[in-house]
Amino acid sequence: MQFNHNPPSIIDCFCKYEIEKPDSIFLSEPVNGVYQEFSWKSAGAEIRKMAAVLEQKGLKKGDKVAILSKNCAFWVMADLAILMAGCVPVPLYPNSTPQSLNQILIHSDSQLIFIGKLDNPALMQQAVPVGMPQISFPFYPIAGTEIWTDLTSEQDPIQGKPLISPQDLSCIIYTSGTTGMPKGVVHSFEAMSFAVDAFLQTNPTLRKEIFFSYLPLCHVAEKMLVECGTIFTGSTMYFVESMDSFSKNLQFTRPTVFLAVPRIWEKMREEILKKMPQAKLDRILRIPVISTLFKRILRKKLGFSRANFIFTGASPINPMLLEWFKKLDLEIMEAYGMTENMALSHANKKGQIKFGTVGTSYPGVEVRIGEDQEVQVKSKASMLGYYKEPELTAECFIDGYLRTGDQGSIDANGFLTIIGRTKDQFKTSKGKYVSPAPIESKILEHPFIDQACVVGHALPSALVICILSPLGREENASTLNLALSEHLKNVNEQLEQHEKLSKMVLLKEEWTIDNGILTPTLKIKRKSVDQQYQDNYEKWQSQPEPVLILL
Repeated sequence: MQFNHNPPSIIDCFCKYEIEKPDSIFLSEPVNGVYQEFSWKSAGAEIRKMAAVLEQKGLKKGDKVAILSKNCAFWVMADLAILMAGCVPVPLYPNSTPQSLNQILIHSDSQLIFIGKLDNPALMQQAVPVGMPQISFPFYPIAGTEIWTDLTSEQDPIQGKPLISPQDLSCIIYTSGTTGMPKGVVHSFEAMSFAVDAFLQTNPTLRKEIFFSYLPLCHVAEKMLVECGTIFTGSTMYFVESMDSFSKNLQFTRPTVFLAVPRIWEKMREEILKKMPQAKLDRILRIPVISTLFKRILRKKLGFSRANFIFTGASPINPMLLEWFKKLDLEIMEAYGMTENMALSHANKKGQIKFGTVGTSYPGVEVRIGEDQEVQVKSKASMLGYYKEPELTAECFIDGYLRTGDQGSIDANGFLTIIGRTKDQFKTSKGKYVSPAPIESKILEHPFIDQACVVGHALPSALVICILSPLGREENASTLNLALSEHLKNVNEQLEQHEKLSKMVLLKEEWTIDNGILTPTLKIKRKSVDQQYQDNYEKWQSQPEPVLILL
């Protein structure tokens, strides 16, 4: 299904399939182990009734309405109901702090909030400004809120298809933010439609698919690939019940399209190696017939038996990891984009994959390399701006090009390689700049290391802080010291003199969202690493050993 000059909106597509395939499954969500299914018709009835409720509550065209929930069927229905009512969805991370949520709810001018599937709803409700109406989802009713079904049970649905201008607002997505206050990225319906159209043109065999939703729907990659992918192609969207049931739900769904961030791929590899050590795996893969059978069984056990489109994005992935999965007949396509351009910039395409790059640009996307090797892109998918931040918006564009803040290079065939973030660079006390991302990628090639962060602002030299992998945790101190000292030496031999690492520090506690080191999209917050450990940097550097084991 391809759209050309005037691609339809997300509402156009929903209304189309609501009529064309009313009884087909649109959404399927496991609740207490039982899958709750919604057809296009039954979902449409709920969406249209809730849109009428919003209108009756006095919400007007352009009013902002927040959604705070983990992924579930009613998340998508709330999103569409808000749009049907002419309002603007403001999706929020369900694992944010109450303080951050409160800031966003106030800053976004949200008039009402949908609250759904949460680990601690009472805590999250503390973030809601006094007097703001709250509606909670079926399956997850919350004290002190109006319940969706109570509001819709006697409500007449709105009829027809609302008139939508391409320049009307389709959403305000707040960045997860590795630094400072999240910014509200304002997008139009035109940007959303253009981005989906370009994606479908690049993947013309993508038709009626099975999508699996577990990454936060408030993140632009999940929203665009999974939610929009489902609605624009008339597909089916399945959900995960919890991360504890992830494997079980994935095996049940057997998606044809699957997206994971690098951290998920790393964890998946770890789980495979727990059951099948690398040496044994290598031996099996060398035996032709057994290798083919093993890979088929593994794909089935993982839930990938019918996966045709497998993607990674949101943060850089180690090419070694992509090569590892390719040996198992799982070819992962790395994509690149930002909240600010609807995740539409570059991607590796089926049959045209170059590991270590984020692929070539999508149709309609212009790209150039600016000062300081900054990647700059221009397309109709670019944001209208940051909400209520005209100065920050102006800083983000140059000659109509969106300044990504990423450093990169483009080869003769148009493949883009991301080198690092301009803001991540730091200067040592010797006055030399260090880009941490490429060094971290080399450090992470060792199977004993799970997470790595290169630091060293204003220090004589850089050092790397590491978290051990499950495999590394099984080794004794002597083995760790020997293996990682050699690894550090090998990495340093590949670096410029000013980039060489003086020390590798091994820490015990894994970096997570809960302890404040990872963003909701599992990126490392470098400022948080510095805040937590910088008082130790000089002491660590003064130690004689190249590898410090602080476990």
